[in-house]
Amino acid sequence: MTLAYIGLGSNLGEREALIRQAAELIGTIRLSTIRETEPWGYAAQGPFLNAVAEIETDLRPRPLLVHLLDVERRLGRERIGPRWGPRTIDLDLLLYGDETVDEPGLVVPPPGLLERLFVREPLADLVPALKIPGSGTVSEALAGLQSST
Repeated sequence: MTLAYIGLGSNLGEREALIRQAAELIGTIRLSTIRETEPWGYAAQGPFLNAVAEIETDLRPRPLLVHLLDVERRLGRERIGPRWGPRTIDLDLLLYGDETVDEPGLVVPPPGLLERLFVREPLADLVPALKIPGSGTVSEALAGLQSST
């Protein structure tokens, strides 16, 4: 079994209920604080609720991604409109044990993870001392983001 961390976000519909339902469907062990954040990547939309879930899985990264995409579809996610645009639910595979993955359509940790406060804060709620592959700890990265703003 591998510990993995999944980013959850929603800015359409019953945002908190969708995040909690997604967390249940992916088998969350622990869920960070759910926090409201400004949109990232595409500003012309409403605010998001974001959280990070800790799961334990026997799925490898690609099958886990397929499972996450299936949960998104089940919760009404439609991949239409602008990239990073409004969505009912967004599930991102952030970390998979201490492994890195670089395949077409799947990069773990995802590019820009260190730059996204809306991921780093909830990740720090759960595992501040966790080492990010290729980087420092979550809390070190969070401190760097906060000092640069």
